[in-house]
Amino acid sequence: MTSPAPTRRRTTPPEPGPIRPFHLPELEAHRLDSGLEVRSMARSEIPLVSVCLIVDAGETTVLPEQAGLAVLTGDALSGGTEERSGAELAEALEGLGTNLRVSTGWDATTLSVTCVAERLDATLELLAEVVRRPSFPDAEVERVRRQRLAAIRQRAMDPGHLASDELDRTLYPPEHPCHRPLSGRPESLATMDRSRPVEFVRTRYRPEGAGFVVVGDLSGADVLERARDRFGDWEGSAAPRPELPEVSLPDPRPVVLVHREGAVQSEIRIGHPGPARGSELENALEVGNTVLGGAFTSRLNLNLREKHGFTYGVRSRFERRRGGGTFSISTAVETGSTARALEEAVNEFRRFVTDGPTTDEVEQARDYLAGIFPLRMETAPQLASRLAEILIFELPDDYHLRYRERVRAVTAQGVRDAMQTTLDPERAPIVVTGDADALRDELEALALGPVEVRQAEVAGEDR
Repeated sequence: MTSPAPTRRRTTPPEPGPIRPFHLPELEAHRLDSGLEVRSMARSEIPLVSVCLIVDAGETTVLPEQAGLAVLTGDALSGGTEERSGAELAEALEGLGTNLRVSTGWDATTLSVTCVAERLDATLELLAEVVRRPSFPDAEVERVRRQRLAAIRQRAMDPGHLASDELDRTLYPPEHPCHRPLSGRPESLATMDRSRPVEFVRTRYRPEGAGFVVVGDLSGADVLERARDRFGDWEGSAAPRPELPEVSLPDPRPVVLVHREGAVQSEIRIGHPGPARGSELENALEVGNTVLGGAFTSRLNLNLREKHGFTYGVRSRFERRRGGGTFSISTAVETGSTARALEEAVNEFRRFVTDGPTTDEVEQARDYLAGIFPLRMETAPQLASRLAEILIFELPDDYHLRYRERVRAVTAQGVRDAMQTTLDPERAPIVVTGDADALRDELEALALGPVEVRQAEVAGEDR
């Protein structure tokens, strides 16, 4: 019997190969007389078509006393149209082998469908019917309202969401929409009936400022003609967006401790106002964030997880919106490690902004971002979503086409300059959710800023 051949052990990882070229199909751009922006991209490998209809109906357009209206309206669209009940609409969609997905964010509401190419016309008829002639039955609006209230109560019991929501309340002034949760508050949803979504659709679901995106097997399909057929007589423009209040850092830096009696774990958040989507610093900040906390091999993760064992994972991220976004560092740690973990996170954040990344770190981050980019553009739904971003954030049509080029042009000095221009680690607010009795003295000893203990907000009862 022969012995197995010895296994060769690698002492060093293999060198990465060259970045493979990636080419997007040609983007067709048109604008209807009504103001509806039309974008299409042909991908005939698979006989599927993905469609997105974007309306200028994000939560930032909603008055404070109606907070959550944009989300409730989007959720209630599937409840029926002037021609069909909710059950009939669901049956029609199922018969076409598709389903309607509605996503409402701070900046827009997007309705998405994916269907086989031969059923595109019938699917577009249903999509136009939903967005142009929703009925909002009383029972459906009430069901969605109660569902939203239940989700708010559930979110208030989750320590991670609690910390993130408290960070938003600390970063944004009370008059700013982002001071409140995206889905609203119990008091604003308490008396909401069908008249609110009906009026919201009338004033905001309009073609001027809206977008229509089609991606997939378009052989023999004239997208512009189909857009005119379904939306050519759609008229009007959305009401002007309200001007957002200015966001500035508090001085001195607040350290907010949200008390959860007996908690054995703490959630840590460090936050800062960030730039709007499409900022000229965007790519340098994305590369820098990948080095700092946006990847598993990031500085924050190597410090807090690998070196000290404080956490299973820590991350940093930029959340970009049309009117400005946020930067945040987030992690969960044991109560006994909270102060030390926070101190390490702040120190790592401070060092990175002050000194910047090394050239090797930037090269690795650039290659990583450029390498995974095609994975985000593989399917028709992914491509449609990316084209929708162009319309939502008013980006150039070649934004994604030139993404790799822009990322690979980022330098270590460019990252350092962008981080120092954007972020101030000495004033970035801190939020910790945990047992205040066990944590307050230790957090005060760090001398990061005045510690304020707050009670966790309790969502009201359903009404």
